[in-house]
Amino acid sequence: MTEEGMIQAAFDNLLQGYLNSNHRKKVDVIQKAYNFALHATQNVRRPSGEHYMVHPIAVATIASQEMGLGSTSICAALLHDVIEKSDYNIDDIKVIFGSKIAQIVEGLTKIAGGIFGDKASEQAENFKKLLLTMSEDIRVILIKICDRLDNMRHLDAQPVAKQYKIAGETLFIYAPLANRLGLNQIKTELEDLSFKYEHPEEYAGIEKKLAYTHEQREHLFDDFTNPIREALDRIGTKYEIKARIKSPYSIWNKMQKKHVSFDEIYDILAVRIVFTPHNKEDEVKECFNIYVELCKLYQSHPDRLRDWLSHPKANGYQALHVTLMSNQGRWIEVQIRSKRMDEIAEQGFAAHWKYKTDSDPMNTERVAEDELNGWLRTIKEILDDPQPDAMDFLDAIKLNLFASEIFVFSPKGDIITMPAGCTALDYAFQIHTYLGTHCIGAKVNHKLVPLSHKLKGGDQVEIITSNSQHVQPVWINFVTTAKARNKIQALLRKQEREQAKEGTAILTAWLEQNGLSLTTSILNKLAEAHKEKQHDRLLVAIAKGEITLGEKDLDTIFCKKQHDSTKKSSKGWRKYLPFVKPKKKETVRDEDCMVIGKDFDKTQTIVITEDNISHYKFPDCCKPIPGDPILAYINKENKLEIHSRSCTDAARLKSTFGANILAAQWNMRGDMSFMTTIAMKGIDRKGMIKDVTILLSDTFELNIHRLTVSTEDGIFTGELEIKVRDNSNLDEIIKKILTINGMQTVHRAQI
Repeated sequence: MTEEGMIQAAFDNLLQGYLNSNHRKKVDVIQKAYNFALHATQNVRRPSGEHYMVHPIAVATIASQEMGLGSTSICAALLHDVIEKSDYNIDDIKVIFGSKIAQIVEGLTKIAGGIFGDKASEQAENFKKLLLTMSEDIRVILIKICDRLDNMRHLDAQPVAKQYKIAGETLFIYAPLANRLGLNQIKTELEDLSFKYEHPEEYAGIEKKLAYTHEQREHLFDDFTNPIREALDRIGTKYEIKARIKSPYSIWNKMQKKHVSFDEIYDILAVRIVFTPHNKEDEVKECFNIYVELCKLYQSHPDRLRDWLSHPKANGYQALHVTLMSNQGRWIEVQIRSKRMDEIAEQGFAAHWKYKTDSDPMNTERVAEDELNGWLRTIKEILDDPQPDAMDFLDAIKLNLFASEIFVFSPKGDIITMPAGCTALDYAFQIHTYLGTHCIGAKVNHKLVPLSHKLKGGDQVEIITSNSQHVQPVWINFVTTAKARNKIQALLRKQEREQAKEGTAILTAWLEQNGLSLTTSILNKLAEAHKEKQHDRLLVAIAKGEITLGEKDLDTIFCKKQHDSTKKSSKGWRKYLPFVKPKKKETVRDEDCMVIGKDFDKTQTIVITEDNISHYKFPDCCKPIPGDPILAYINKENKLEIHSRSCTDAARLKSTFGANILAAQWNMRGDMSFMTTIAMKGIDRKGMIKDVTILLSDTFELNIHRLTVSTEDGIFTGELEIKVRDNSNLDEIIKKILTINGMQTVHRAQI
């Protein structure tokens, strides 16, 4: 088939899927958008070499067939790159296709080079564009997610360093965003594709093990579900039973967090019962009827009942989860949901629109819009902070937009939705700024707790206030919500402005006593002498009495000799650094590190050897050792930092400074050793530590650099710090320690 034929076939598939949907059939405008985009991109190619039009069609197909969006979104998806890839502008789009499609295309164009682009990814302002545009029309971010999914499906055409960058962005921003919008299938695929490119060996290993255990899972599924089918047939339920297999990324993530092997993951298989209710009014009742039938067949886990029917998740998810003991002695989670709930679980907010009817007693559309509008309000609260640091800004996004939620109760029994991990002070600010500002404590379940107390689902919270209480700077260290953080920072800035005025008055009076007047030059000299970077901070310190003005300050102002040496050393500080950024453009190495010049080739793979390892910085956030999958990052000093690919700091760096991420790999001979920490847990007994130390010294000839041990109720936990050659050497040591009598778990400690 010719290239033209392949493009036409892809478009025909898109059109046929749209015609099979429940949307109004606006084929003419879709055909017009296709013809226009095809003409505009006729000479544009993708990195893989194929015609660029393949990409917009794929994005539109995902929007239509995997999200369930309509003609407006399909047209915007087909046109989303036209402005960037051709000479057409947004006015042309508006004239030909109308203001609504043009608005979405313009929103997509604005964020095309934002945090997800190469040039400006380090600026938080670009991510703000995404959120602001999203708050105007949610379809902008939905299509952007479709765009990212297609790019991830074709990521093999990109260089390795760009694969890390794009996969890191996807895992850090896009997958949680898809999850928050209820796009479960897309979220799972984005996570798995990111995992595949960031950790290809681990991904392939889990895929192989899933294939190897497939027959075993099928037998377990049939044995478990046959009695369920008989019971549901008996009560006349129209249903479908599906096997839900845990995704490779979810399996790997659990292995990392729980420090267990693949064989120790017991919830790889889950069962999903999707039923068609007899009528919409009895939908929730039928969920519980099915639950009762299941409990007649199998023993349920008392602590694993999850009711998302009465209180749906923030992304609209509704279901009843119960964990049952199978005849084979395995706990299996069963998810009970109606057909409507299942479509919403997979397609998210887009599926809510499908169920908008006046006769729907659950008023699904109104609930969905309320939840979505609440989420968009949270976005606007985060955007209220005028000058966020890029990393802090992304942290606020992760904490407030993507966090799981809990339900807490007011003293009157009202339900308040809060992000998991929030504190009593967050709750106070959520209710009212006055409560937060004057909060001195809280009662949680009628017990007095401090402001920093972390709330749990089901807590009843009462805030205690005092008119004499004011915002404290230390509060910023333990609040988690954007609303609380922004209010505290705004109030602290207001306090500082008042203190700065007071400091200005004190300084002015002191200068007048000494025959001087306040000038910028004097402020600069005093700020430098007292090591304050900003004039306002100097003035606040004067107001607080942290700086007492005296003779030395007069000497500083008049640049007397005793301060010349200080000034001279501040000018000449660079000569004391072990490495200095050179004037030359090429990469230059000195005794300890190397500095990246403007002409450095960022497409090359950094290879670390014994001979050049001193040229790189190894931050304490992850402490990678040879054998660990790694990447390199060009930091603000233009020096190369080496991070583990699974490092949490590296995940943020990939999302915020993606253009500075480089591919890296080890090539060590094994002559060097690296510090690492091993965590242990087991049954406490006499001689346990002795056995560990003898094993390390006699078998591996290792010295222990640090050892900490604690015991409680017959269980001991400990950490030991040793030097190893690489991760295979570490694995060998861990396996040997596990053979010691009474040892239960041994793993590499997380930094």
